[in-house]
Amino acid sequence: MLLLEVISGETLPKPDRGKMRFHKIANVNKALDFIASKGVKLVSIGAEEIVDGNLKMTLGMIWTIILRFAIQDISVEEMTAKEGLLLWCQRKTAPYKNVNVQNFHLSFKDGLAFCALIHRHRPDLIDYNKLSKDNPLQNLNTAFDVAEKYLDIPRMLDPEDMTNTAMPDERVIMTYVSSYYHCFSGAQKAETAANRICKVLKVNQENERLMEEYERLASDLLEWIRRTMPWLESRVTDNSLAGVQKKLEEYRTYRRKLKPPRVEQKAKLETNFNTLQTKLRLSNRPAYMPTEGKMVSDIANAWKGLELAEKSFEEWLLSEMMRLERLEHLAQKFKHKADIHEEWTRGKEEMLQSGDFRQCRLNELKALKKKHEAFESDLAAHQDRVEQIAAIAGELNSLRYHDCESVNNRCKRICDQWDRLGSLTQQRRQNLDEAEKILEKIDILHLEFAKRAAPFNNWLDGTREDLVDMFIVHTMEEIQGLLEAHSQFKATLGEADKEYTSIVGLVKEVEATVHKYHIPGGLENPYTTLTANDLTRKWTEVRQLVPQRDSTLQAELRKQQNNEMLRRQFAEKANQVGPWIERQMDAVTAIGMGLQGSLEDQLHRLKEYEQGVFAYKPHIEELEKIHQAVQEGMIFENRYTQFTMETLRVGWEQLLTSINRNINEVENQILTRDSKGITQEQLNEFRASFNHFDKNRTGQLAPDEFKSCLVSLGYSIGKDRQGEIDFQRILAVVDPNSSGYVHFDAFLDFMTRESTDTDTAEQVIDSFRILAADKPYILPDELRRELPPDQAEYCIKRMPPYKGPNGIPGALDYMSFSTALYGESDL
Repeated sequence: MLLLEVISGETLPKPDRGKMRFHKIANVNKALDFIASKGVKLVSIGAEEIVDGNLKMTLGMIWTIILRFAIQDISVEEMTAKEGLLLWCQRKTAPYKNVNVQNFHLSFKDGLAFCALIHRHRPDLIDYNKLSKDNPLQNLNTAFDVAEKYLDIPRMLDPEDMTNTAMPDERVIMTYVSSYYHCFSGAQKAETAANRICKVLKVNQENERLMEEYERLASDLLEWIRRTMPWLESRVTDNSLAGVQKKLEEYRTYRRKLKPPRVEQKAKLETNFNTLQTKLRLSNRPAYMPTEGKMVSDIANAWKGLELAEKSFEEWLLSEMMRLERLEHLAQKFKHKADIHEEWTRGKEEMLQSGDFRQCRLNELKALKKKHEAFESDLAAHQDRVEQIAAIAGELNSLRYHDCESVNNRCKRICDQWDRLGSLTQQRRQNLDEAEKILEKIDILHLEFAKRAAPFNNWLDGTREDLVDMFIVHTMEEIQGLLEAHSQFKATLGEADKEYTSIVGLVKEVEATVHKYHIPGGLENPYTTLTANDLTRKWTEVRQLVPQRDSTLQAELRKQQNNEMLRRQFAEKANQVGPWIERQMDAVTAIGMGLQGSLEDQLHRLKEYEQGVFAYKPHIEELEKIHQAVQEGMIFENRYTQFTMETLRVGWEQLLTSINRNINEVENQILTRDSKGITQEQLNEFRASFNHFDKNRTGQLAPDEFKSCLVSLGYSIGKDRQGEIDFQRILAVVDPNSSGYVHFDAFLDFMTRESTDTDTAEQVIDSFRILAADKPYILPDELRRELPPDQAEYCIKRMPPYKGPNGIPGALDYMSFSTALYGESDL
């Protein structure tokens, strides 16, 4: 109870003075009740255990008292007492080397943390730089001695015990460190007070800076407004559009470049004022009052006046601009219309005074007259423009335009010129009418000549072209038609001569009239470029070409008569050779179909046909000679025969080819029959079945026709997927090139192999195995011993080396060789 009174500074209830056990228990309970009243929870600590001397309970109670009254009062940034004390140690020892406080056991074991806490607050008591981490015992003794001697902190810890213990007791070190905290708390309070004063002074200095900046910005802005207002209130101008435009451009520059920085300055001024007032209010300072005339309201009023002056100045500029623009527009309009009018009148007086019509023909004169009429219409239309020019000039005078003198002079020149143009127009009209009457008579003669000369000239040109035209004829009818047309043309030459004489008479009449009236250029005909000389020259040329055309047509007639003879000769011979070739081709085809006797009979007849064809060749050669003459005569058609030399050549070559092919096929069939041992009846059956499905007699079957033929011969092919696979395997044998057709030779070969016993790869392999004495390989000596020399060497050169097991040098692979002889399959 005495300990609690001393450590808490409070008075406890009066203790019981008896020495009995219950007196001691009562006194301990009073102490425990006091501890509980301070908000400390005592867990498993009873008065009986304390009175009985339970060391663990007693130490627990003492630690609870220390924690509540010595440590719990420590407060750092609203943390718990332990966390706050640890943070305090970390902050105080942060600048010191080799010190890193993370807990209350190992972090203080080397003594440097205690020395750092003392040196931080009393650097005069310890020379920290002389301490070493490698000497913890000396460090601990130094800290404990100095704390006890100079700081009145009792020596609670034993240096030897701390250094020899793996982990010192955390609560003991916390209790001891709390003594340091309480000892130095006075210095902590001084530091806190200094920080508070600095903070207050810093706020005050910032406020004063904002006040000074406000005063400076306000003075500068008000002064700028004062200087700007006279310029905005001025209404002086030089009364010219350029001067007002210059003022407007200056105003736009002011709005774009000069005013925006001032707008920002005003906004910054208001922002700084509001910020300053907020800071003063938050720091419990009185509100700031600017000097007289620099209040925010004063600045707002001055700014409002500036904006009103800007609006008034801009409105004045725009209205003045509109007034001067209208005046300038009128001046420009006068100039524009005057320029157009003067441009239109340029050269008009010279044109009206010109005597160009005296050298014109009638059509040109009429054109000039039409042109003059158009000019008169144009002149009347321009009357309005002249009146508009005069009206604009009067308006410019009424508005006191600065250059009225030049406007008036130009207007007078335009009006005077207009009067002269009217007089000259009337005079030219009279002159044109007089000239027109003189030229009309000559014009009628020119027009008559042009009307009659043009068609006659066209007839002359066409006639000359026809008489010299190149012609190509191929028949007698064509040349006879040309001769008849030429005879009809010669019958019209009398009438043409009369027309020629009449037209030339018109030209002579024109020449007489022109010479009589001395009209310059009257001989030139405006309606045509033709002259009498042109017609005379062409008419003379036509009369010379007529006999020449007669001679050319007669020569062509003789040539066509000769060509007709050649056509008849070629047709007569071709009509004999063509049918003969067709008959021979049909006969050979019939033999090739196997429809006539045995294979030997077919072969004999084919060779007879071959000899007959060779014997017929002179007829072909004779026909070639006639054809050469036909080509040299450029004869391309022959209505006497349907045969051409080209078709006859092709037929002849096809006949020879068909005979040779059929002889080869029959010989192959005889060879197949004899080598495979099939009968003539089987061969006839195969041929009959093949011909039955060869509907077009082409000597080949499509896959579907081939399949039907196999079925007709009793070959079983299923309709399921396996049957299709088997048919494709058969098709690959009979049509290895995938041409899409099966020829009779391949068909016969397949049916022969299916009907007779054939050698297979397995049979050949078994034969080689017998020669090799059942070995999987065979030696060259064994081949030479068992086979004829040439066949033995053939096998040795082509057999690959044996690569299987148990092989010996020189061994040959007869299995691969036998398989290669028959390909990949043996159907």
